[in-house]
Amino acid sequence: MRRAANTCASPAGGDLSLLRERRDRAKEMLRECRLCPRDCRVNRIEGKVGFCGAPGLAKVAAVSVHHGEEPPISGTRGSGTVFFSHCNMACLFCQNYPISRMGAGSELTVEEFSDRLLALEEKGVHNVNFVTPTSHVPQILGGLLAARERGFALPVVYNTNGYDSLETLSLLDGIVDIYLPDMKYRAGELSGEISETPDYPAQNALAVAEMFRQVGPLSKGRDGIARKGVLIRHLVLPGKTEETERVLSFLLRNYGKRVPLSLMGQYFPAHRAMGVPGFDRKLRAEEYERAVDAARRMGLTDVAIQEI
Repeated sequence: MRRAANTCASPAGGDLSLLRERRDRAKEMLRECRLCPRDCRVNRIEGKVGFCGAPGLAKVAAVSVHHGEEPPISGTRGSGTVFFSHCNMACLFCQNYPISRMGAGSELTVEEFSDRLLALEEKGVHNVNFVTPTSHVPQILGGLLAARERGFALPVVYNTNGYDSLETLSLLDGIVDIYLPDMKYRAGELSGEISETPDYPAQNALAVAEMFRQVGPLSKGRDGIARKGVLIRHLVLPGKTEETERVLSFLLRNYGKRVPLSLMGQYFPAHRAMGVPGFDRKLRAEEYERAVDAARRMGLTDVAIQEI
């Protein structure tokens, strides 16, 4: 059943004219794909693929109600997650590698994509959560526009590995309500070795700064649900506590003690990590505790801590 068009600008992406303009600009970027810092310049409209392997249409592995995000994102009713296929990084420990590296999923037309968004809203979720979205920004904007025209009004979460270009992020200014970026590394040698992105630290720092410029740090309503802002995620790696300390120091230096941070401890060896010494084991509880202690020692006050 179609809904009446909603021109309300309540969530950030409610302005239909803005969405149309950004969709059109983004579609042109697919002719020489430069959506991420890899700058592959392939014509995805003609069926060419770059490093990530993403096609011209939205390719989606799963659409579901997710209760496992941070509490301000999942809340009590869940987050409406859209898991995109393909990824512009190649992390040897990727826990979603059938989706990110092998491309499991189905291609969706704009109409099919918007149908999925409206179905999520019908389930009562707090937000729509685009996971691994970078390679699909033009398709996201097109699907959001089609859904907004039919009354879709959920806040938008951009759930990214943090390897994003400033040009692409500029398309999302005024569209995305909540940014959920990773900050995986500060050492280029490490990011090159295990994720094939030696420029990740520099590109990630620029991207996160732009996200903060657009929406500021995470803010929540009285119900504890995120309304707007940035929440940074960092996965603690086995044997790499010093890298976590580099990330924490960078955040403290650039964003202060109240920077919103989710310190994640769920690492386990997946994908190619099972054959790589040092990455072929789970994170130990004492390693995670050292990371938590470092955050406390630095005086960070808004850190979500897991139990492992």
